[in-house]
Amino acid sequence: MLQQNKYFYRVTVLLIVLILLAMTVTPLSAAPEKRPVIVTKVTGTITPGQLNYLSRQIESAVRNEAQLLVIVVNTPGGLVNATLKINEAILNAPVPVAVLVAPSGGIAASAGAFIVLSADIAAMAPGTTIGAAHPVAVSPGGATPADEKTVNFLANHLRSLATEKGRPGDVAARFVTENLVLTAAEALEGGVIDYLAADLNALLTELDGVEIEKKGNTYTLFTAGAPQREENHNLREQLQNWLSNPEVSLILLLLGLMGIYFGLNAPGTFVPEIGGLILLLLGVYGFGLFDINTGGILILLLGIGLIIAEIFTAGFGILGIGGALCMVIGAILLPLEPLMAADWYNSFRSIVFGTVIAVTGITLLVVQRIVASRRRHKEGGAFFRPPERGVVVEQLDPEGLIKARGELWKAVSDSGAVIAAGTKVEVVRAENLTLWVRPAAEQKNV
Repeated sequence: MLQQNKYFYRVTVLLIVLILLAMTVTPLSAAPEKRPVIVTKVTGTITPGQLNYLSRQIESAVRNEAQLLVIVVNTPGGLVNATLKINEAILNAPVPVAVLVAPSGGIAASAGAFIVLSADIAAMAPGTTIGAAHPVAVSPGGATPADEKTVNFLANHLRSLATEKGRPGDVAARFVTENLVLTAAEALEGGVIDYLAADLNALLTELDGVEIEKKGNTYTLFTAGAPQREENHNLREQLQNWLSNPEVSLILLLLGLMGIYFGLNAPGTFVPEIGGLILLLLGVYGFGLFDINTGGILILLLGIGLIIAEIFTAGFGILGIGGALCMVIGAILLPLEPLMAADWYNSFRSIVFGTVIAVTGITLLVVQRIVASRRRHKEGGAFFRPPERGVVVEQLDPEGLIKARGELWKAVSDSGAVIAAGTKVEVVRAENLTLWVRPAAEQKNV
């Protein structure tokens, strides 16, 4: 019996040890889940809309605890202010940022070169090019080379970006001063980029296990097979991107000026003036002559002013429709402020859109009633024609009153002779609401 107890105790202890080991040792099949990679695509002209999109993607990377933000670039260039702010956002992003020029045949020209050189990891697909960053000034007369002061500033700024990331500053400066252009292979050989990758998946495979130093922190990447998340531009960013395109903003500015000019020379319709004012404001916004906050607020205020003007003037719906359009555009362009709750903006936009729907509905109803009234007036025009016959109820000497069709009309004797009351008359002509009459040839009941 004693021997059996010894065996029992030994088996019990062994089972307890095995259970503890099972609880503390992680099975090889339960590998930790890899953190996601945020993928952002920047194509076309670099504008404030692209800046807001990239800023939102950086916030998304932080919020989703992403291990890497990848910006896939294919751009011919863009606006200087937006580009410099994008550089600032990339440099100060709390996550590593990689920039890939892709697909094959794509370019990172002008502003694109600034974005590539500010990245923590720079890569290009075979068949892509980078460079040609000499600045130009856009005006109604066309594009002209920028002044020497601007060229020197941008060249040294690009040199500083490259040096900060351990890339050749002299080559970077030549992108601006000499319009230098490099192929992907030449950029890799010259140290301008870090990797040559056919596509995004190839780059993520190559970056697996790489350590990145940024702002005193070390980040180890586990990107092979990591989940990828990509978000498209929202409505506000799309509208900003379109308005900020230099070609579009220039056209809007010119159309706005033309509308105001024709409106002032042919007043009364309100259409050219209101349309021109809206287009002018959007064109000025697109040129960046005032910031996004100011632009959204000004367009909102213009919309409110037009709606108020519609209430107190006979705008025939034109002022109201223009105001509703401005309020929609202003609500979309109004950016999120860090200290304001997102729910407030959602409620604000809901109120704006509700107001716009109500004003538009009322305006369309009023316009429909006016059109219907005018149509009835036109169709019933015979009723408003003056009567042909009547009877004098107040002696015409030479003016008086006659009764016709059950109504009293002011009448004047056509010959100037006195026409006694009770005399049947016929109408010779009418001016406004006054009838010129003469005694009827045949006395009939009227």
